[in-house]
Formats: sequence, structure tokens, C-alpha cells
Amino acid sequence: MDALSPSPGGGRLAIPARFNGPPGSGNGGWSAGAFAAAAGARVGGPAVEVTLRVPPPLDTELTVVDGGVLDGETLVASLTGRDAPIPAVAPIDLATAERASRGYPGFSHHPFPTCYVCGPQRPDGLRIFSGPLPDGRTAAPWTVGAEVDLPVLWAALDCPGGWTALQNGRTYVLGRIAVAATALPEPGSTCVVVGEAVEFTGRKATVISSVYSAGGGLLASGGATWIATT
Repeated sequence: MDALSPSPGGGRLAIPARFNGPPGSGNGGWSAGAFAAAAGARVGGPAVEVTLRVPPPLDTELTVVDGGVLDGETLVASLTGRDAPIPAVAPIDLATAERASRGYPGFSHHPFPTCYVCGPQRPDGLRIFSGPLPDGRTAAPWTVGAEVDLPVLWAALDCPGGWTALQNGRTYVLGRIAVAATALPEPGSTCVVVGEAVEFTGRKATVISSVYSAGGGLLASGGATWIATT
């Protein structure tokens, strides 16, 4: 599909510092979701794919124009529609997700412990701690906060997929993510987030992730490419 265009009034935005991933840059999922929303993406609308070209800067005015996000003349991200369907990760029940989360490897070793989504040092973050399932997938409960919008939903799909790649011992960062969102979760509810690694090729890991409501309804799925830093 063609590149997206900014929605009315949505051509400029900044990533607040609290939505960080690695120190000094935006969480990839939240940033990509904010870029997509500024370009017209919506819950219930077509899937959107965002490719991060450089680490998203924090507290910096960015411009969304002609399918791109710019920091001055630097291309931060590019955005397109996505025709190919995003597969959902098979659901599991909440009790199984809670048991998996207790084995979250980030409790003992985390490359970015202050990450907004999965950092154990972020009491104000989403605190989605994805632990391994016997079949290689990851799972975690997510207690949804009062502030939940499209960027937060994209963020919730980000790290749980990434931890399926991180299980191989390498450090990865998000390179590209596409999301199809059917509905936002209810504030105060508990969701289940599951991730699955699809393929490893060189420095790239292809992963998928899904968010399910407590009742088992699929809320959103994401497909992402993660890039190894080492």
C-alpha cells in the first residue's frame, strides 16, 4: 500500500522522556504507535507498518509528513499500510501467563532495565514481564492502567515479542513493527500478552505477538523484525 499521510492536526509530535526504551531513546513500540496514530492509524482500521530508521529521540519535536517521521532533516521512521495479514499467537489462560511471568529472565539480567514496557526498574511502566512457555513462546499478564491508547497498545505488543528473540542470548532492538488493533483493553482490566519467534536470519529475528482480553478475545496482534546489536 502507499505511504500514509498525517491526520488533520497530527503532523507534529514529541516522545515524552517517560516512554523510553533503551536509555536516551523512545520505546520502539510506543514510538511506532505514536507515529502511526499521527499518520491516521486507528483502532479497528487497517494494519500499519512502521520502520524505525534511527533510535527515536526523546522530548524532540518531530514532523510526520509524506509517510515519514523527521527530526529536522533526519528520517526517524517510515510508515506504510500493510496488506498482508498479521498472524495471531495462540492464546493461553491468565493463570498460565502468570506462572510464565514468574520466570521472566529480565528480573536477573535485562539489557534495558528502565524500559517503559518491560523494565523491572520502572514502577510507573507497563510492567509486562514475559516469561517462557514450554513451547518457546513467551507470556505475561498485563494490568491495564488508566491511560491506554493506541501507542500504549503498540507498546504492549513490542517487548513481549522481543523477548522471544532475546531468549537466544543476544541483545536485540526493534527495527520494524506492524500492528492490527481491533479494540483497546478496558482500563483496570488484566490482559494476557503472548509472543512467538517465527524466524532467525543473521542479525534479524522475526516475531509475532498478541494481546488478549481476560475473556480470551483478541484485541491486537503485531508482527515485528528485531535487529541484534551484537
